Amino acid sequence: MFSLFLTVLLKMLTLKNISFMILGIIAGILKAALPGIQVNTGLALFLPLTYALEPDTGLIMLVSFFAAGIYAGSIPAILFHTPGTTASAATAIEGFELTKQGKAVTALRIATWSSAIGGLFGAFMLLFISPPLSLIALKFGPPEYFLIAVFGLVTIATVASGPLLVKGLIAGALGLLLATIGMDLDSGYPRFTFGFFPLQSGIPFVPAVIGLFVLSQVLLMIEEGSTCIISQAAIEEKWRFFPTLAELSQVKNAILRALPIGLVIGILPGAGADVAAWVSYNEAKRISKNPEKFGRGALDGIAAAEVAKNTECGGAMIPLLTLGIPGSTSAAILLGALIMHGLVPGRELFTKYGEITYTVILGFILANFLMAIIGMAISRYIVRLTRLDVRILAPIIITIAVVGSYALGNSMYDVWVMLIFGLLGYFMRKHGFHPAAMALGLILGPMAEKGFRQSLILSQGSLAAYYFTRPISVILIILIVATLVAPFLMSRRTSKVNPSAEDS
Repeated sequence: MFSLFLTVLLKMLTLKNISFMILGIIAGILKAALPGIQVNTGLALFLPLTYALEPDTGLIMLVSFFAAGIYAGSIPAILFHTPGTTASAATAIEGFELTKQGKAVTALRIATWSSAIGGLFGAFMLLFISPPLSLIALKFGPPEYFLIAVFGLVTIATVASGPLLVKGLIAGALGLLLATIGMDLDSGYPRFTFGFFPLQSGIPFVPAVIGLFVLSQVLLMIEEGSTCIISQAAIEEKWRFFPTLAELSQVKNAILRALPIGLVIGILPGAGADVAAWVSYNEAKRISKNPEKFGRGALDGIAAAEVAKNTECGGAMIPLLTLGIPGSTSAAILLGALIMHGLVPGRELFTKYGEITYTVILGFILANFLMAIIGMAISRYIVRLTRLDVRILAPIIITIAVVGSYALGNSMYDVWVMLIFGLLGYFMRKHGFHPAAMALGLILGPMAEKGFRQSLILSQGSLAAYYFTRPISVILIILIVATLVAPFLMSRRTSKVNPSAEDS
């Protein structure tokens, strides 16, 4: 075993493999500059390039791009409230607030190292305990997927708590309603398309999120008339490479909770990094001693979302390598790369082709570490963009948003969707409706509907009995109820401890 490890390590550390690893990392980070160019799109573009490479070299480049692309979406999310990937939408909520306070360096530092921690944890789980963990995916059926979606939707109460809760729920319900547009799952009949053919495939999610988060924010920046993103009263912090002990103490609990959440959700086929980020963000606020800080620049909110979405990368590769079941769209493209190089997922991948497989896994581990170093080096300089005049920055961001939306499907339809949702997001923000709640409805609506409909068919009319006879479903139901009840119990406890709080 030691000789195999030494052989694999030396093979992974060749100049060729390291060079293509760094190329994948840099390309993944640069991809974040174009919102709408998702990680799976970048992987699809890189896939043909790996055909002429050795299997281990080509796969190392792809997994490096995968890890860096998921992380780097947080950079524009923090600096400009422009999520580079849909999974970075939760990070944008807290990160942009810190940027406006002159603390963009701190936000980027926490996001970078949290992503590295999550990525390393997922990679080590992939290395050591892939086969037993992959069996978890086989135990999840339609009821569990429905409850996972409901658990994610509970996050709406977190995104818009307090007096804005009702508006948050309305926005979430509107997102769920919009998610029903398209072909009916059972009959194949068009729903709410009004004879417009492009709507038969549903609302394109990525352009909608670009509009809700990016265009709406730019319109608000223009309306406010400020000269730059950072407030004039803000004091910009000095750049540091590593987080301080105070910062680590603030985020450690959120990180520890986010690791298993990201891993389990990554293993589940179809869930994705965005679901992992939102569920983890919700849990971070639920366990926080200062939940009122969320929405105002909470570091533990950034850490929770970043750890979970990067842990999901390693988690998604576990069923991919052991069972041939991709846990996400990006993992499905990696499956295509494996097959293209003559590697079939399963036992042989860890025995007959073990040298290649373990070389790629060790490369994935090193890529997550190098990603943090390169990310921190870039963040030291890229943060200066927040000092640009809004009159210069706004046209650049709008142009990037249009290009990113168009590049998704090479269609002006996606651009019009982005513009419509941008205006909708602008008016929502003006009237206290948080666009993140609508985005959650759009993300989780199809997943919830599909799981619920399939559960109805499988239960044969005994839906309650069907759910409560499945142990994982029972656990998820308990978590959902606990998440809903916890805020009310905490508020009652607070009022008893400080009776004068309500009067003040």
